[in-house]
Amino acid sequence: MPAKGADGGVLTGEALLARFTALDTFLTAHQVLWKPRPFTHLQLPWETSYPELAQWLRRRSLEEAENDHHQPWLVERAPAPFPELAALSHQLSEVGQLPAKALEAPPHRLDVDVPGRKWQQIEAFASRLFFSTEPSHWLDWCAGKGHLGRRLLHDSQRLTCLEYDPALVTSGQQLSQRHHLPATHLRQDVLARDAAQFIHCEHTPVALHACGDLHVRLLQLASAARCERMAIAPCCYNRISAENYQPLSDAAKGSALKLSLEDLSLPLTETVTAGARVRRQRDHSMAWRLGFDLLQRQIRGCDNYLPTPSLPTSWLKKTFAQYCTDLAGLKDLSAIGSPDWSALEAAGYQRLAEVRNLELVRTLFRRPLELWLVLDRALFLWHKGYDVRLGTFCETPLTPRNLMLLAERCTDATACG
Repeated sequence: MPAKGADGGVLTGEALLARFTALDTFLTAHQVLWKPRPFTHLQLPWETSYPELAQWLRRRSLEEAENDHHQPWLVERAPAPFPELAALSHQLSEVGQLPAKALEAPPHRLDVDVPGRKWQQIEAFASRLFFSTEPSHWLDWCAGKGHLGRRLLHDSQRLTCLEYDPALVTSGQQLSQRHHLPATHLRQDVLARDAAQFIHCEHTPVALHACGDLHVRLLQLASAARCERMAIAPCCYNRISAENYQPLSDAAKGSALKLSLEDLSLPLTETVTAGARVRRQRDHSMAWRLGFDLLQRQIRGCDNYLPTPSLPTSWLKKTFAQYCTDLAGLKDLSAIGSPDWSALEAAGYQRLAEVRNLELVRTLFRRPLELWLVLDRALFLWHKGYDVRLGTFCETPLTPRNLMLLAERCTDATACG
């Protein structure tokens, strides 16, 4: 069984390292199953080792794949090794929800101009902020307009919001003034060298879905400034300046697992269910790209995937033939010939169903990899002298990026771990 903390499945203390070690073993041992992307391979390396599973997945429909996308461990009757991997993946991914507290009602119209889903995320995040001592000065990191920070303010607390976009800084300051709140909004590139001067030990930094390098920078600067407490919900682990993942903790630095930007994008393949129109448009685009992929392999006489640029949705209004011809032009491909466009388009849709079903194998490693990454951050803080709690702050339908770190500096009276 995976190691848990003492608080209902929330990971704390030694359980952080124990779970990281188990996940590291699982991910490292099965890299051949989750690193290659079905979208870019006509045949996956693992299919020769598990032909029965590969054939079973390739026979399934697109609808079946869609139904299993969010809970791949519930796939029924799949050949080995899928059931065994699914059970272990689900077990290793178990994390409890952080305890919630009832929030005071927000000031009138505080949620104006905040999209409904974003406001619900803010409410869920704020309700999990249990600390042994009450913060006096919030620091909203990559704050946007500062909606999160304003929701946290009460009594005599103060707020500082750091944001790079000057329009958001101005708008945020106006909103704070309108509500007569003691908030300061500053324009700052948090990745710049001088960002350290804006974070002090009396601050309680919070970051809700700061991407990649942005939340890693906060962990580094906040721990260096000896901030007493912080709360972070990471996001977009692939948005980093380095070409490969740079581990933070000693445990991750000692791992044999080496992660590319493409590997780091795996956790982000879990998304909130889109509406029917958006799904149709997405499927249309992917099927046409997969059809073009078959064509470009023929044209180039090379059985390798050819990356193509992101295209505006207006391209989907073209005929499939024109779409492929224009995309071939963008990639400087000549001698396109006269393919059977109807058959090629149908092959693209067939590949889409196969790709989505083959992706279910990768999907088994999606949450384990995300948890591995967040535990790397947790262990970094733990070794910096923080008592760390790792759990979820909301259910997946609100946001799949629902893992949250709460950290408090250990005192002499309360040793970490």
